[in-house]
Amino acid sequence: MHTKHKQGLLQSDGAVSVLVVLLGFLCGTILIAMVGKNPLNMYKAIFQSLSGYNIDNGKMNVRYIGETLNYSVPFILCGLSMAFANRVGLFNIGGEGQYIMGLTMAQTIALLGPAIPYFHWMLAILGAVIIGSLWGGIVGVLKAKYEVSEVVSTIMLNYIALYLSRIICLQLPGATTYKTATFPETALIGNSFFQKITNNSMLNNGIFMMIIAVVLYWFVMEKTSLGYGMRATGFNKEAARASGIPVVKSIALSMAISGAFAGLAGGIVALGSFKYGRVLSGMDNYGFEGIAVALVGNSTALGTMLAGFLFGMLKNAQALMQSKQIPKEITFIIQGLIVIFIALRSALKLYREYLDKRSLQKEVGVK
Repeated sequence: MHTKHKQGLLQSDGAVSVLVVLLGFLCGTILIAMVGKNPLNMYKAIFQSLSGYNIDNGKMNVRYIGETLNYSVPFILCGLSMAFANRVGLFNIGGEGQYIMGLTMAQTIALLGPAIPYFHWMLAILGAVIIGSLWGGIVGVLKAKYEVSEVVSTIMLNYIALYLSRIICLQLPGATTYKTATFPETALIGNSFFQKITNNSMLNNGIFMMIIAVVLYWFVMEKTSLGYGMRATGFNKEAARASGIPVVKSIALSMAISGAFAGLAGGIVALGSFKYGRVLSGMDNYGFEGIAVALVGNSTALGTMLAGFLFGMLKNAQALMQSKQIPKEITFIIQGLIVIFIALRSALKLYREYLDKRSLQKEVGVK
């Protein structure tokens, strides 16, 4: 009975994800203790970023809750970008480049587009989604038609996106080496109600777009013939082709949709977290960390959303940790360890097979 219980836990992807997250925090706790700091302060900072409540002074500030939610949005969307490609058997390392192109397009339309209320920011967000989709679609076409490795092409396109973004943004109105002119109010996606109830946090309408994106991901992947074809392609390309599924179309379209998610993340960050355009000197890394989010979330809609929320909570807790004498880098270590433990899932698979073999041997021995 005990062996069967362990097997049941190990066969559940959700249980494995929870386990690796706990292991990541356990290792982080040990590291903090080893450098002579109090690990409890890390958990106090995380609790404050999650609930807004400061255990040390008993004060409540809901701004931390708003910031955690705001940080989570790009993590979740970039996680969906990686997850969508992963379900089709692809590895989208290009989420960062697609995110950057979405951010760049949103900033460009924000500064040069028509300053019409509602229409302005909608146009900017739509532009971000379209350019992200095109940027991902390039990779999909190269992979589907010419068998070009998506890993290589996405890495190259990440750097093309970064430097192309710099060239474009330096031409925008009021551009300096690091920022542009202030956006008109019609281009911003801020929400005055959210600001009021969260003590002026940066939480904005992007959270609604993220929720819609999660629902669309789930619906397309789980409830449509298009999603079925993509999942079948991910399981076995040759079997899918033999079944009449257009594999080339599935691969190209999946990368385009993946790019759309990352492009949306870029647009939301550009118009929701900043009131001016940024001339990027480096990458924001949401696209790269989205890979970890998708892996922890098992590439499912709900799992990716929860994993993105976890990463947003850790990011918001960094400043709080520093104020409590805990190095903020510990959050990066925890994230890295979580990814390593996720990668060790194949070892758990071997362990499951070993348990199955032992169980069979016992049954044969009894007989």
